[in-house]
Amino acid sequence: MQEISHDVVIVGAGNAGTALAAQLLRLGARDVALLDPSRTHVYQPLLSYVGAGMATTAQTRRPRSALVPDGCTWHTQAVASVDPDAGHLTTTDGTRIAYGDLVLCPGARPDWDALPGSRAAMDEAHGSTNYLPELAPKTWELIRGLRSGTAVFTVPDRPVPCGGVAYKPLFLACDHWRRTGVLDRIEVVALVESPTMFGIPQIDRRLERAAQRYGVQVRTGTSVRAIRAEDQTLETTAGELHYDLLHLTPEHRAPEWIAAAGLSDGAGSFITVDERTLQHPRHRRVWGLGDAADTHSSKSGGALRKQVPVVAYNIAAARMEQPLHEYDGYSVAPITTSRSHLLLAEFDRDGGLQPMFGLRDLARPRPWTLAFDRYLQPQLYWHGILPGRL
Repeated sequence: MQEISHDVVIVGAGNAGTALAAQLLRLGARDVALLDPSRTHVYQPLLSYVGAGMATTAQTRRPRSALVPDGCTWHTQAVASVDPDAGHLTTTDGTRIAYGDLVLCPGARPDWDALPGSRAAMDEAHGSTNYLPELAPKTWELIRGLRSGTAVFTVPDRPVPCGGVAYKPLFLACDHWRRTGVLDRIEVVALVESPTMFGIPQIDRRLERAAQRYGVQVRTGTSVRAIRAEDQTLETTAGELHYDLLHLTPEHRAPEWIAAAGLSDGAGSFITVDERTLQHPRHRRVWGLGDAADTHSSKSGGALRKQVPVVAYNIAAARMEQPLHEYDGYSVAPITTSRSHLLLAEFDRDGGLQPMFGLRDLARPRPWTLAFDRYLQPQLYWHGILPGRL
């Protein structure tokens, strides 16, 4: 068994891990390692536009080798297990890596077992999801190919990266059908598991108006219990529903090795952290952020822009027994209400609006916010956020 060590080991080289590595190196860290087996980095938020024919898959991708910060070691093995008591992890090829501090941001993946029939529905001709890069182009093929019938979009009240973005495919599809003259022949149904569309009154009202404009049947308080892909049927808490197009927003879970290492509480799969300092409550040299961490706030890229500098500072502060910085629970959901307008819902973990720039009107759908989200934000991501400059 090969044994190596690094001062700071970061598991996951996505948005959180890459930006954190860059910020740590800018702060003077000398031995930072990233662990991620994927050779390709995907900008996930752009997948909503791929699924609407407004972006290509190629525009979401970059070689990971071009994004790993200079001075950072990149290990291309996946994690097999973590021993937080001994201060090391083991990779799938048997390498043991000791660490001074361990940061866990491996992301989350669809939990197909949570909804019987969901995986089969995605493999069948009438179902898709923008939450998998390989299926986002299929979403667009289904949308532009549907001329009549029933289109169903699910919006669960469960762990999902940037959950409010589940409305993007709904409204982008409706606007496409309106522009092509077939909307009146399509029954559009949104199955919303929560009591309201978003949970914040100001945002609820704007989403409700958009749904009314397209004639969407919004069925709140409705959960999907199972999917029968063979006859295109959803079994819901309100009865059965046939679909000709299904966009599924799947519940997500963290990798199994997190719970196996005792880093999550109870039956949950997500890393237990102090919701403000992002430090594990028992293992003080272990930190968690991003989609795999239980921060009691909505998971989003906007949340990461607040979490990453907190962890970057706190690693050194904890070693010097200095007060730790705190994450305030900020998150954001950019939601398109048409193919030309987008609202930006910025909020805290208690559901209160929290506009980052003091502009409360960003929650009103506008053309320039869609242009920012579709065109400018990806450039800021590649050239500012990932290099640790923003």
